[in-house]
Amino acid sequence: MALARTQTDLTNRILGGWQGRIAGNMLGKPVEQGEVWTRDRIDRYLRQAAALPLTDYLPEPISEHDGFELRPEWRQCVRGRIHGSCRDDDVDYAILGLDLLETHGFGFSTEQVGDLWLLRLPYLQTFTAERAAYRNLANGLKPPLTATYDNPYQEWIGALIRADIHGWTCPGVPRRAASLARRDAVLSHTGNGVYGAMWAAALIAAAFTAPTVRHAIDEALAVIPASSRLARTVRRVVSLHDTRMSWEDTLTTLTEETAGMGWIHTVPNAAVLTAGLLYGDGDFTRTIALTVRGGLDTDSNGATAGSVAGVFGGRGPFRSSGRSRWRTRSAARCSASTGCASASWRSGRCGWRSSRPDRIEPAIPRPSGVPERLFPATCPRSDYVDQNRT
Repeated sequence: MALARTQTDLTNRILGGWQGRIAGNMLGKPVEQGEVWTRDRIDRYLRQAAALPLTDYLPEPISEHDGFELRPEWRQCVRGRIHGSCRDDDVDYAILGLDLLETHGFGFSTEQVGDLWLLRLPYLQTFTAERAAYRNLANGLKPPLTATYDNPYQEWIGALIRADIHGWTCPGVPRRAASLARRDAVLSHTGNGVYGAMWAAALIAAAFTAPTVRHAIDEALAVIPASSRLARTVRRVVSLHDTRMSWEDTLTTLTEETAGMGWIHTVPNAAVLTAGLLYGDGDFTRTIALTVRGGLDTDSNGATAGSVAGVFGGRGPFRSSGRSRWRTRSAARCSASTGCASASWRSGRCGWRSSRPDRIEPAIPRPSGVPERLFPATCPRSDYVDQNRT
């Protein structure tokens, strides 16, 4: 898609990213259990339901006794039953991140991220590294100890799923997006966990101006250490794609090369995500379908793939003639009791507005898309390197 040059274009692209995130998340949610729902198992389920190639939300199970047990929420996120999104942390953090920027602007600190979690985020709606960091915050620890004390999940995917808001609010400025994402991520993650957040934020920011997905991936790689395991794995996916290897064979190769990391680790999930983006080749439906079919953390990967593809393509997939298959309305749980989910998002510091969390819209006072005061000539540095992790 062409460079976003006008207020209307940028609005369209940001909304495409937001709606794409929800759609991709919903697509992957019924099979989010990577040790059970392998790539082969997902395809067997789809083949049994005559749903390959996948061009819509997952079909209902043919029978409760067919051997394919979906997640308990499946009745809210399979085709024919969707009336808005299920609540999910992959969407919660996008709204919570928006609240962070509304409250503190781009100058927020890691400590302020933690304070907002304690104020807005229910403990039992956090998982893995986020729950460990939350517990550490509640016990009085401060960053960076919140990320390292009694936290075996430091390189898992949690920080990456929090990164979208930093890409959406830094269109065309991937290094700035990465800097914001790093400041957020170090509350709960280290090493490749932080690099994953920086990479994802930069990837989304680059999608506003890059001519192709491949160019955006290259730009995103530039913000993380080239020697990191994450960067090496993403480059490996790119090289396999360049040889015209099939999507299936590419993922088989990467599965072997990232074996032992676990299905929620950042690195193998970034491989699945990168493959979905490259082989999806800019087509929204194909991108999120391939990404979810790739397995592992399917709802998180589907959400990020949908965000990137949505920024590239704008709102087209969500307002096609008739009723769009990718219907999106969010159901967030970042603060039912404290007001975040029902807050009136003001235009101001972070340049967004919405009276409802399911209708987040950008408020863009400049043709370039962002108030000048939010983007000083010198962007914050993003060349973060964790010396203890590769």
